[in-house]
Amino acid sequence: MQDQLEQIRTEALAEMQEVETLETLEKLRIKYFGRKGLFTDVMKGMGKLSKEHKPVIGKLSNEIRSEITNKFDQVTEELNQQKHERQLKEDTIDITLPGRRRQTGRRHPITQVLNQIQLIFKGMGFQAVEGPEIELEFYNFDALNTPKDHPARDLQDTFYIDDGIVLRTHTSPVQIRVMKETTPPIRIIVPGKVYRRDYDITHLPMFNQVEGLLVDHHVTFSELKGVLYSFARQMFGDTIQVRFRPHFFPFTEPSAEVDISCIFCDSKGCRVCSHTGWLEILGSGSVDPNVFKHVNYDPEQVTGFAFGMGVDRIAMLKFGITDLRLMFENDMRFAKQF
Repeated sequence: MQDQLEQIRTEALAEMQEVETLETLEKLRIKYFGRKGLFTDVMKGMGKLSKEHKPVIGKLSNEIRSEITNKFDQVTEELNQQKHERQLKEDTIDITLPGRRRQTGRRHPITQVLNQIQLIFKGMGFQAVEGPEIELEFYNFDALNTPKDHPARDLQDTFYIDDGIVLRTHTSPVQIRVMKETTPPIRIIVPGKVYRRDYDITHLPMFNQVEGLLVDHHVTFSELKGVLYSFARQMFGDTIQVRFRPHFFPFTEPSAEVDISCIFCDSKGCRVCSHTGWLEILGSGSVDPNVFKHVNYDPEQVTGFAFGMGVDRIAMLKFGITDLRLMFENDMRFAKQF
């Protein structure tokens, strides 16, 4: 056994002198120290040795293992150094070549408009709050006075995750959550992503929305009009015209859609405004008393108004973008235009 170990030492050290690659060195390591390696096989015979020979062979085997292992480490370091030097020679940088200019990032048009919307309403005393995008039907529909048979609750309009759980279709559920935890006065806006089953040049299954809510004693519809007039003119300019059209929303009564004079044709009529001279930008109305009942507010004591707008649509109107899908293609050429 002693002769076998000495032979292994001689052969292993000799073979390592001829190794030129790390791959060959690894194969050599397996040859001697693998599960079926030469050194491993010899050491399996230790159990058959007499008590007198075991200490001698054990000491010798440890000495040989240590010597070969150290040699492996030395050769590995030398080969790695050689590989590194070759890479340095092959990857030499030609400093005479012209540099590559870095592209400068730009704020996305939706981000720009969202920031401006929040800035405008914060200037009027509104506080921005956020809420979950995965929502219970109670907050998304029931508490907002939306009946079970309302078309908005159909599978072709709403993404259902599970029974009673949806991807929120608007940020209005956050209004309910805030009112359940807070007593009036309340003055909030709720920016965030919402989800609906739509996909065309003006609609996407995911888009950005900002809801607004003001609740206090003796809040009137005229105050709603004043807030939205101020918003429209700060967003689109002092010359913009604003009109309110009667509409219906389950959670407001009375309700109104808000239009601005067409910024593309100066209200003369064009393809964008369908030759009406007006563009719809948001929906609004006085909070329905039934909504207050869901949050344990007394509709005889408090009143309020709410409004909601699509940030993506506002961005399209403000910047003259004709296809909503352009804003989600991550094309720097597009972003640089704004």
